[in-house]
Amino acid sequence: MHEIEQRGLYFEEFDSEATYLHRPGRTVTEADNVLFTTLTMNTQSLHLDAAWSEKQEFGQRLVNSMFTLSTLVGMSVAQLTQGTIVANLGFSEVVFPHPLYHGDTLYAETTVPEKRLSASRPGQGIVTLAHVGRNQNGDVVARATRTTLVWTREGYEAR
Repeated sequence: MHEIEQRGLYFEEFDSEATYLHRPGRTVTEADNVLFTTLTMNTQSLHLDAAWSEKQEFGQRLVNSMFTLSTLVGMSVAQLTQGTIVANLGFSEVVFPHPLYHGDTLYAETTVPEKRLSASRPGQGIVTLAHVGRNQNGDVVARATRTTLVWTREGYEAR
């Protein structure tokens, strides 16, 4: 008998020809939005005040965009970076072209536009991840380009 541990991908396993679909989707509730918004001390009425939000352009409260971003990235972890990431290096683009509302389901997908071995960190590589979040109707609600530092298989096993 042998053990199999769930993990993300090593540097060499990232496929720049693939679209990684992260499932299941995540249906966002009012409680999710209010809790995240208050935990992060974001007092924006668009997230908390239903009566005020009804009179605004969208006619209802919006899901906090930082919740959308966090969930979008989080949905990719088990499939791509669980235990194989060294560091999240940063984001070069984050956009929210369509609102996410209470009751919407967020679906995430990722492509790999670029990857290269690290010149200064043997056994590690830099992988750029292009995350896209869509609602249940296919509307793009978020895009984020993220740069990560990940282990190569050999580098991970040699540590």
